[in-house]
Amino acid sequence: MNEAASAYHWERSFRLWDTYFALVWAATVAYVLAAESPGAPVRAVAVALLVPLVPLYVRAGRRLIQGDPPDQRQAIAYLAAALGLFLPPAVLVGETRVLTFALIPQCFMTLRLRSALVAVAVINLVPVAGWALLWRPDARLVLFNGLFCLVTLVFSVAIGIWTIRIIEQSQGRAELIAELDASRHEIGRLSEAHGALAERERLAREIHDTLAQGFTSLVMLIQAVEAELEHDLPAARRHLRLMDETARQNLAEARALVAGGAPADLDGASLPDALRRLAARHDAALAVSGPVRTLPTGPEVVALRACQEALANARRHAGSSATVGVSLTYADDLLTVSVRDDGCGFDPAAVRGGYGLAGLRARAVEVGGTAEVRSAPGDGTAVTVRLPVLRRETP
Repeated sequence: MNEAASAYHWERSFRLWDTYFALVWAATVAYVLAAESPGAPVRAVAVALLVPLVPLYVRAGRRLIQGDPPDQRQAIAYLAAALGLFLPPAVLVGETRVLTFALIPQCFMTLRLRSALVAVAVINLVPVAGWALLWRPDARLVLFNGLFCLVTLVFSVAIGIWTIRIIEQSQGRAELIAELDASRHEIGRLSEAHGALAERERLAREIHDTLAQGFTSLVMLIQAVEAELEHDLPAARRHLRLMDETARQNLAEARALVAGGAPADLDGASLPDALRRLAARHDAALAVSGPVRTLPTGPEVVALRACQEALANARRHAGSSATVGVSLTYADDLLTVSVRDDGCGFDPAAVRGGYGLAGLRARAVEVGGTAEVRSAPGDGTAVTVRLPVLRRETP
């Protein structure tokens, strides 16, 4: 329920309470005027004292009842004034006690429990005691009114305590709902922030594994062409063709990245074909073993990106003279891609920071796989990625 609807229902229920107070007050005045005793002048005085209760309730009582929570000082002042107007006519004319049905609920609605119980006791006991002392009625009548007073007091206390407990529970539930609502908004905000962070990390990996690697290859090819222009034109032309192919591949990867589709190498091609083209661009050899078949997109993308990262690292760190080999192995429930070189190698434990290997491991973990890097100074490097797959034969 929205706030507007809640405000509407509260306003409507409060109008019912106004109507209830008006009816009880009018019934009390009617009972006082119709009473057989005491005389008319006394009843007129009682009614005159009851009349100010109406503007007092309208100007002060309604505002206090609507308060959340009501101001205790103002509530005590209001009820003291109301009792000052109610008790004298209640002592003079017994029928005035009908008004207790309108005053007692206000005590529980505006005061704390202990103060409300004191006020309820005064409203129930003082009128009967004062009436009995003032008019000295028959003992039987005093006993009847006293018992009625006690029953009314017990009933009022029981209903009042029960009502306050219900109000406290409702307030507690309202606070809990507010906390849950705040928690829901906070969870939504954190989820949105986490989603944005995950998307940034995904884009960072994609850019690193595609565009950044392509630009790195272009830089290396440009350096090779500059060194070959003067003494080896055929090699320079070959590298220029590779530059053209790499630039076109980078453009295709950028378009695939923007469109959110599969990598350009896998667009309409099998994983072995994509790895074969990739290995050719890096002067590496590809060996495929096992029953080749179509696999889900996730493992194939991870295998391709892992091969891209490993080949780029091999050319960057192992040197152009190093021999690089790529192997792709299909098993019943496992896909393995491995990139090995016989370059200078390095100590994996001494490597700190860097995005490539961390991104490669993160990609493998996302699909339930593992990534392993084995290397030693002077002994080359081997990057092996193992990915669990479900067997799905090509139609």
